[in-house]
Amino acid sequence: MIEEGRALFLQIAESVEDSIIDGSLPEEGQAPSTNELAAFFRINPATAAKGVAMLVDKGVLYKRRGIGMFVAPGARDLLLAERRTAFADRYLSPLLAEGHKLGLSPDELARLILDRARARSAASAQEGTAR
Repeated sequence: MIEEGRALFLQIAESVEDSIIDGSLPEEGQAPSTNELAAFFRINPATAAKGVAMLVDKGVLYKRRGIGMFVAPGARDLLLAERRTAFADRYLSPLLAEGHKLGLSPDELARLILDRARARSAASAQEGTAR
């Protein structure tokens, strides 16, 4: 589960974020402690604490004194907005630039995307019936 070459504390933070986004860690729900994260990932608790602190600084987690860390209200929406922006920067901007080079209009690009999505959906449906 640990990726080589990426800072561990970032991977810890991303793992907690993923749990918030997929709903397995709900808003106002208690987040894993730094010791639990350290044991699960087999890392130093200080490294896990750095990932948790990053999420606190971002407003994703907050501390209830003597109880632990909890998911902040609105955290899921915040993370989804952040991830959507990152997705657009990483994938859509290059796609649009390449489409422009090829002389494709926004409508043509949208049509290509829809065609691919439909083909993928049909292939997934066929896979499901073949089982």
